[in-house]
Amino acid sequence: MEVLWLEQSLADVSCDDVWLSGSERVRCSRLLVPKRRADWRLGRWTAKHAVAYRLGLPNNSETLATIEIRPDASGAPQVFLCDQLAPVCISISHSAGVGVCAVGPASLAVGCDLELVEPRGSAFTTDYFTADEQEMVSRSRESERETLTTLLWSAKESALKTLRAGLRLDTRSVAVRIIEGDRVIGNTWAHLSVCCPGDQVLQGWWSCSDELVRTIVTVPSLGPPVVVAARAAGMPGIHLS
Repeated sequence: MEVLWLEQSLADVSCDDVWLSGSERVRCSRLLVPKRRADWRLGRWTAKHAVAYRLGLPNNSETLATIEIRPDASGAPQVFLCDQLAPVCISISHSAGVGVCAVGPASLAVGCDLELVEPRGSAFTTDYFTADEQEMVSRSRESERETLTTLLWSAKESALKTLRAGLRLDTRSVAVRIIEGDRVIGNTWAHLSVCCPGDQVLQGWWSCSDELVRTIVTVPSLGPPVVVAARAAGMPGIHLS
């Protein structure tokens, strides 16, 4: 069992909407704020390409239009193919014009997150981090503090997605553990864990490059995600990077 990781940028997304299903085009037309509409289309574009790769389908517009992403009762994304529930699970995130989708088998629970490294003040850590996490941030090197804070926040997001709770659950109810001092560059991944209510411990991975922090948490625990790279928008085929 493995989970795949695909990233796309706003520049990759097709300008037309023929790759969206009919109901997705209706929903898209109702998104009146340009940034929100662009981010929503980026998320759908990335997810559809990831699902197409996972299921061995071509990624032309006609096929992508048969893949539909719908929210379930908790708000988590579900994949339908030709109006039937597809045998996959996915998680979607976007930040700074980049979208990501993690996709695995239906038996997997997965949450992923992508966050831009940027300043987050002490009020942020007080409001959202546990006492141990706040201490971890306070004793970190100043040059690494923004990355560490972003990593802890992103891991919480991924864990809460895996639990199908989202931000409805207090972020201080989940505690992130990493190996302090890990240096992760490019497409390499380091291990993390998240302690959740009921003594449940989730396992995951993190990476950082191009000022973006990437995290993923799965149940059951797996090795690091397999990163795949898509060719130019509208071109068939996705290959392992």
